[in-house]
Amino acid sequence: MTATTIFAPATARGRAGVAVIRVSGPEAGSALIALTGSVPLARRARRIRLTHPHSGEVLDDGLVLWFPGPGSFTGEDVAEFQTHGGTAVIAAVLEALSRVSGLRPAEPGEFSRRAFLNGRMDLTEAEAIADLVNAETEAQRRQALRQADGALARLYDGWRDRCKRMLAHLEAVIDFPDEDLPPDVDSGVRQDIVGLSREIATHLDDRHRGERLRDGLHVAVVGAPNAGKSSLVNRLARREAAIVSAMAGTTRDVVEVHMDLGGYPLVVSDTAGLRETDDLVEAEGVRRARARMDSADLTLLVIDGTTVGEGTTGLTSPTGSGVIRVYTKIDLASAQGLDPVQSGSLNEHAFCLSTVTGEGLATLEAALEERARVLLDGEGGPALTRQRHRTALEQARSALDQSVSAPLPELMAEDLRIAMRAIGRVTGRVDVDELLDVIFRDFCIGK
Repeated sequence: MTATTIFAPATARGRAGVAVIRVSGPEAGSALIALTGSVPLARRARRIRLTHPHSGEVLDDGLVLWFPGPGSFTGEDVAEFQTHGGTAVIAAVLEALSRVSGLRPAEPGEFSRRAFLNGRMDLTEAEAIADLVNAETEAQRRQALRQADGALARLYDGWRDRCKRMLAHLEAVIDFPDEDLPPDVDSGVRQDIVGLSREIATHLDDRHRGERLRDGLHVAVVGAPNAGKSSLVNRLARREAAIVSAMAGTTRDVVEVHMDLGGYPLVVSDTAGLRETDDLVEAEGVRRARARMDSADLTLLVIDGTTVGEGTTGLTSPTGSGVIRVYTKIDLASAQGLDPVQSGSLNEHAFCLSTVTGEGLATLEAALEERARVLLDGEGGPALTRQRHRTALEQARSALDQSVSAPLPELMAEDLRIAMRAIGRVTGRVDVDELLDVIFRDFCIGK
């Protein structure tokens, strides 16, 4: 339990029907008494008038709840005020709480940080809370909730426990060499180490699907000038996100649009038309377009359907399974007697559509959704969601591999300790003080 008591709104800023203000710490009960005159029964909502502790002025008519520690979110005594959501009401209650002795405003993520420090959650579960708050799509919600339920923690704690058991066997060999121990202890531990290393390697070899799902699948829309890139982006976004003009070179910079496609988060980038140019500004736009194409998870190569007969796309075409060819202006192409299907240009990685009529758009969206499902959904265990996890597990695997080849039990044991500590850093079991500020600083106030 910490010495200070913190308070903050747990709901977003702005007008709403209800606002929730939390207080956590040893003086949470005093805050209830100061504003309401009493402490309600534990975990029972009570309707009561909130008054200012100094002036006695009535602030609001709302609900209060009392969660005595350690059975609370933070593990400390927690009071919760549910007030009307008007800006003035919230400001008045916060000002009143600031007048209570021993209370101070909370820092971002401080409630979750206290929950971790008090053993109410591990670091992966704390990070999942931030992901749940920031989740914008169904797939992001499912991944964050699975992690908040402890799926990653159980996996990593299991690996750490296995390291601990192997280390105990080695310590027995080192400390009691004259005892009648089984002769195959050393070789058995080596086999177990190899098995654990392979499991971690499989977990790491996930195409970064967890991080991709958190941040969004990056889709670069590229092509020659006036191929219809911006119109396609606007169609996918269902709004006028990018400027559309018949003048070539309108798009000079990368324009990002965030969207939800079938529950999957996409970051679609409209880019400058790819061509040789003497215009310095447009040339920089082309450079950025190519860089975005190189770093994207998927590329939509947009081709003017009316140029199919000319056999050109206006650029050196990118290739690979991550490239989807999109022939636009199919309504104009059909009027001119052109057809990518008949020309042999259309295949399983190519689609025809019209951004004017909408023809073919649903088929492209279905293909993008399927690509997102393949790249972001995974079978088996929970996915890595942060580079911090990946770095620690890579260090653990490296130590395990080194342990297998160690010539002496003492050296093998030391490498096992390094692996165990690396895995423990993911969940916060060891050596986490330097990580806390990094992990919790991006939380919102009130969590």
